[in-house]
Amino acid sequence: MRWWEAGAVGLAVVQVLALLLLLLQPTHATWWFVSQLSASYSSTRIHCENIPGLVRRQRVLCKRHPDAMLAVTEGAIQGVRHCQKQFQDARWNCSTIPRDASVFGRHVLKTGTRESAFVYAINSAGVVHAITRACSRGAITNCACDLSKKGSHRDRAGQFSWGGCSDNIRYGTAFARKFVDARDRGQRDARALMNLHNNRAGRKAVRKKMRLECKCHGVSGSCTVRTCWQTMAPFGATARWLKTRYDGATEVSVLPNGAGLVPRHGDHKKPRKKDLVYLEPSPDYCDADSSSGFTGTGGRQCNRTSKGTDGCDLLCCGRGYDTRRRLISTKCECKFQWCCSVDCKTCEAWRDLHFCKAWQDPSPRV
Repeated sequence: MRWWEAGAVGLAVVQVLALLLLLLQPTHATWWFVSQLSASYSSTRIHCENIPGLVRRQRVLCKRHPDAMLAVTEGAIQGVRHCQKQFQDARWNCSTIPRDASVFGRHVLKTGTRESAFVYAINSAGVVHAITRACSRGAITNCACDLSKKGSHRDRAGQFSWGGCSDNIRYGTAFARKFVDARDRGQRDARALMNLHNNRAGRKAVRKKMRLECKCHGVSGSCTVRTCWQTMAPFGATARWLKTRYDGATEVSVLPNGAGLVPRHGDHKKPRKKDLVYLEPSPDYCDADSSSGFTGTGGRQCNRTSKGTDGCDLLCCGRGYDTRRRLISTKCECKFQWCCSVDCKTCEAWRDLHFCKAWQDPSPRV
């Protein structure tokens, strides 16, 4: 055996052992773990039996639709990335834990907070978006563009004809509902109802951001005739929409016998299907808690002049911050070169950066 072949075998063994270890944590595992698989692992073949966190229904779907599972992986990666982008300046920054089958930390699975609600919604939306996009580009064998839209229609700009390749949001939504809801479907406890509600809110967010795209036909570019199709907005628009739902999320409790969710406080309106719901208040996320997966805010960079969530006052939780002077390199004096490139110089400048102090136990040492 050649040395590079031995190395490849060794890497494969390590991956299998890591997966087996994760399988020993079923109560803290979720399908989100597909977002942590390496690109080479997920792009060649999905090994359904080796993915931690999948329940039986999900493994069945995984085996029946391996091409769709590649899109599920893309959707989970997309959900994680945009979750972290939306919360990059907050105390809870949607950080993931390497080689942990819970992905976001056990607190997301064990507690029903606003943050848990957002994680379920953004990952559900990610699967809808990725499956639908894969259908449109012909990457899934049993679905394609939405061909149900035919004939003429009218919008504010006037009449148009349906054509092109409308995104098949119905297929994406249906597959995501079967796969993502599989663990909680049929259960009537409060947490399962919360998860199912937020999963649905994520699916609806993708549909909410659908938009009409058109192509004009006519003499000299005139728009006497239009051909239009429906397409999804970039996923960032969906993530921003869900962030507004997070900010206005409703605290709920479950009715007897799991008959539904109602606002915990009587003066709050009943949550709509597109709203996020949660069961309990969030911790402050200031201090690290390894057992739950909190990373704390110690060492995080903050903005000394900001009054927002990224400001040193809020982000550092009153512990103060340290200032460090560093040499920062940036692109500058960029010029467009015909045709077609942009040439930039590298400029360096010393800047003061501010970092939150870590929490220290105030109790005296013995």
